[in-house]
Order: sequence, then structure tokens, then C-alpha cells
Amino acid sequence: MKILKRISAFSIIGLVLIFLNSCDDNSDTFTISAPNAPVLADLQITQIELDATNTGNPALALNWSESDYGQPTAVNYAVQFSMDDAFTSPVTATSVTGTSAITLSVGELNSAAGNAGLNPFEWATLYTRVVASLGTQNSEPITSNVLQFDVYPFYNYVFNDYYLVGDATAPGWNNNNNNPALFRDENNPNVFYYTGRFAENGHFKVLQAKGLWQPQWGTDDGTTVGANPGGGSDPERFPYGGGDGIPEGFYTFTINFSSNTFTFEPFDALGITSPTSLSIEGSGVASSIALSPLSFDGHIWFANGVRLTPGEVNFMTGSGTSWGNTTSFSGVATAGGGSIPVIVEDDYDIWFNDLTGRYILIPLNL
Repeated sequence: MKILKRISAFSIIGLVLIFLNSCDDNSDTFTISAPNAPVLADLQITQIELDATNTGNPALALNWSESDYGQPTAVNYAVQFSMDDAFTSPVTATSVTGTSAITLSVGELNSAAGNAGLNPFEWATLYTRVVASLGTQNSEPITSNVLQFDVYPFYNYVFNDYYLVGDATAPGWNNNNNNPALFRDENNPNVFYYTGRFAENGHFKVLQAKGLWQPQWGTDDGTTVGANPGGGSDPERFPYGGGDGIPEGFYTFTINFSSNTFTFEPFDALGITSPTSLSIEGSGVASSIALSPLSFDGHIWFANGVRLTPGEVNFMTGSGTSWGNTTSFSGVATAGGGSIPVIVEDDYDIWFNDLTGRYILIPLNL
């Protein structure tokens, strides 16, 4: 009898433990079925000519049937474009959740076409599709059918430009005083340089648009780049984050907007003589345009609002030496170094640095 009682007790305890374990297991299982692909509705237009003067106007409306994952959950849809029907290098123009229609503006479609690799001012075929997925990780993706249409893009200027301001620089603390441009690296659009004279006990900041204080960049710790894109607190001034200014002299300022780092190093300008005159010449300009040196620093040359047309240009010195390179918009010119291609017509601000050969051509209306 004692053995039976002992077994019964053990049995009861076991049942209780099983019950408790079953009560503790409150995990949810989210099971989806094999989703059906979204289906893009046929387009009502086969050709779209994009107008650079009305970039906010609607250009393309896309509609598709929703994907069903077997659960009442919101589905993500990424609208992609490509220059080939295999989508070798797809570009995502926009993403939406829980809706099955979008309208892209002229500017948005032009950017998508340019990012996909289409040339400006040429008719070409652009392919589009929708990719459905779930959650923040875009899980269980499934792709729609592919549609195509012909598009005529205008030029897609994808670069940012930046300018100096501050009492160590030519314009002082005036944000719209012919502020010198930073020179963009020809291979890395996130890296910019400025080599030139900086005034005694001065500081400076970087602006993205002349006449506006935001966005602006500075430093708080003398090592990393701080930013105020608008509405926030301003960072301190380059190069030390405040305090005493720099000794007067020539320096190279390098800023990397992707890593948010910068350097500020002395530059030996002794023995570098500026040309007596400098002009921009070539098939991309109607006639020779003289550049002017900054009175603050005679090594920095500029010309504002120069009309350039598709073709080529060079920097010509008073002694007849031609300086150039083969990279458009920005690069490092050398004597006899080829011609700078002008790929789109516009009015440009042109800057040239005879210390380094760096140049930048900034379109004003793109």
C-alpha cells in the first residue's frame, strides 16, 4: 500500500508539472502561406518626355494587385526601375506599405531614370516592377510582372556643392558674399578639398547653399564633423571647435561627408606662382571668358554665371598654357591634361585653384 501511495503521489506531481509547463508555453506562431505575386496593371502610356521646368508635376501612375500572405498583415511594396528587363542593377524609386498605387513626379521619375543609368536627352527604354515583402527586414520577397516604357530624361545632377564662410576666409561671416566653393573629389563625391590662405586668428564653417545658414557644418571636438541640417543647434567652428583661431597661412582643408571626418593641415605655397591671367576657352563656351583671382587669395580664381553648352573647355593661362582633364564638373587639371567635358547646357559658377590644379563647375539651374 505504501508503494501504491508513493506512485500515486509521484503521478499527481508529474501531472501538475505537465500542466504548469503547458501554461508557461505562451509563444505565438506566425504562419504564412505561399504569397501570390503582385500584378502591375498595364500602362496607358508608352512614351514619357520629362520636362525640367515642371519637376513637381505627376509623370507616372502605377497600380497593382495586392499580394496575399495568408495573414492580415500590412505588405511592403518597393517600386523598382532598371535599364534592362533582367534588373541587373535595380533602383528603388520609392517604397510604400499597405497600399497598391503610387504616382511619381517628373523629378522623381527623372532621378530614377538617371540612377538606373539612362543618359539625359536621349530616348531609351525603362523597365519597372514591384517587389512585395513583409516586415522591417523585407522578408519573403516576391516580384511582380515587368512593364516597360520609353522615357526622355533631362540631366540628373546628383552632386551636392559646398561653400566656405567665416572670418578666416574671403567672405567673412557673410553667407552670400561670393563664398569660395569647396573642390569635390572627382572619384568620391562625398570628399571635398580647399587649399588656400586662411586669415589670422580666424575660424570658418561650411554651407551647402549661399545665402542660407542651414544646412551648415562645423566641429565640436576638432576631429569629427557636426551638422545642423535645419532646426537644430549649430556646431562649433572649424578647425578647433571654437577657442583661439588659426595662425595666418596656407592650409588644406579636407572634409568627408560620408565618414563625418575632416583634416586641416599646413600647405607649403612657397615657390608657386599664379598665372598673370586665366580664362576658360573651348567649344563649350561661346567666347573666351576671363576668370578673376580672389583679392583675399590670388591663387583662387572664379567666374560667375558663365553659360556653357555641350562640348569641351580648358583653362588657358596668359602665357598660352592649357590646363584641363577629362572629368566633368570637377577634377584636377594639369598642363596639357586634356579637355574638360561639358555634358549639359546651363549657367555655371566656375572655380579654379592654381595651387593644386583643382577645378569645379557648378551648374546653377539643374
